[in-house]
Amino acid sequence: MKRIFSLLFLLGATTCLFGQSNEFELKVTFKPFKRQFIYLGYHYGKQKPIFDSVMLDDNSVGVFKRAKKLEKGVYLIGFPNKAGYFEVLIDKEQKFAVVADTANLISSMKFEGSPDNTLFLQYQNYASIKGREIENAKKQLAVSKTKADSTKGTDAIMKADRELQQYRQDLITKNPDATITALLKAMKNPVVPPSTQHPGGKYDSTFAYRYFKDHYWDDTWFFDERLVRTSFFEEKLDEYFATLIYPHPDSVIKELDWMLAYASANDEMQRFLLVKFINRYLNPQYMWEDKVYVHLFEKYFSQKEYPWLTEKGKKTIFDRYYSMAANIFGSRAADIELPDSTGKTKSLYSISNPYTVVVFWDPTCGHCKETLPRIDSIFRAKWNSLNLKIYALAKETDGTKQDWLKFIGEHKLQGWDHVYNSKEANEARVKNNIPSYYQLYDVQVVPTLYLLDKDKSILAKKIPFDQIDKVLDYKLKGQ
Repeated sequence: MKRIFSLLFLLGATTCLFGQSNEFELKVTFKPFKRQFIYLGYHYGKQKPIFDSVMLDDNSVGVFKRAKKLEKGVYLIGFPNKAGYFEVLIDKEQKFAVVADTANLISSMKFEGSPDNTLFLQYQNYASIKGREIENAKKQLAVSKTKADSTKGTDAIMKADRELQQYRQDLITKNPDATITALLKAMKNPVVPPSTQHPGGKYDSTFAYRYFKDHYWDDTWFFDERLVRTSFFEEKLDEYFATLIYPHPDSVIKELDWMLAYASANDEMQRFLLVKFINRYLNPQYMWEDKVYVHLFEKYFSQKEYPWLTEKGKKTIFDRYYSMAANIFGSRAADIELPDSTGKTKSLYSISNPYTVVVFWDPTCGHCKETLPRIDSIFRAKWNSLNLKIYALAKETDGTKQDWLKFIGEHKLQGWDHVYNSKEANEARVKNNIPSYYQLYDVQVVPTLYLLDKDKSILAKKIPFDQIDKVLDYKLKGQ
């Protein structure tokens, strides 16, 4: 297992130490602090929100109280001035006490009425000892001068690691219902069998990959709300999608759907995953990810209501869908019909060239003024000979039509199809409930570029012109 909890304490069955007026009471004795605030927060993936505070008295004692039980998971007790924290796990029992001293936090830690915390503290102490042994062996290994010294250091590291792994396994075996067991099992990664057990009796990278992927979520339950309030679960999700899932919308969608199917049994987990996934694909990192966002919206948001989703959040999700759905990677782009420099309407669909680069720009935009001449250079040097056409849509903002014509003339942007979208024309479309061209092409910044094929299907979208050129090269090579 790669990770060791840092100051994590877990609680399980306990006798009631406090009165019955509150469902949650956590008594904290935290030396040497007096007359200072300490804080209560929790892990929420990569975030650590704080939601309560209490002042310690002259005896370094403070009590956090709540009328209702807290959701299960790993919580944080923050030092005064938020200079650090240690962790406690809130689970079935929610009335307990902890005593700690910053002079030696781990060894001074004691719990009342929390067998799980005591169990984990024993593990933490053992893990610390083995961790120091491993670090010392690594230091000796770094300065070793002989083969015998190197072998000795390596053997020491492997021995300490085996002993730690065995300790964890014994803890899990002896305490199958403990909270620490559930978390340790969820944290661990699968161990690929040795090469002698691979097909043919020798190492097989495909077998190793499939085994690791198939067993990655063993002992991890997507309806277990405790995982939401940990620091490792979101990291494990990110690692899974980054290293084990083929980068294609169908592959990603399949994984999201089975996770969310299990998570639907628990409101907290469902909320966590939906928020994570919708935020992850709200602004796609890769062109094909727009299809993932559209799927998430249509299946989980378009006709469903969630009590945790604010009106502002809902509007953001819906607006993003309407901007993205019309220009999904691989689909046919919307037609554009606007007047050219002579006032004659020029349609995007009237272009019959095998490839078309659509450029959305603003004559008053400094970056556009820098980029368009560079696009023209590659057009003259290469694209024009490939029978590629540039369809450039100028957006009127603070400038005028004369600014547009002046820039085209000064930079000799010839051989392009130039069209102009005035404020009046754009407002007329919106007024008549017709999506603007900027919405149809999800134009949030300028310049924005698209590469289309002869049928106006989207081959590339919203990437720099030099990457457009690379995509074009791949297409011309039949890739």
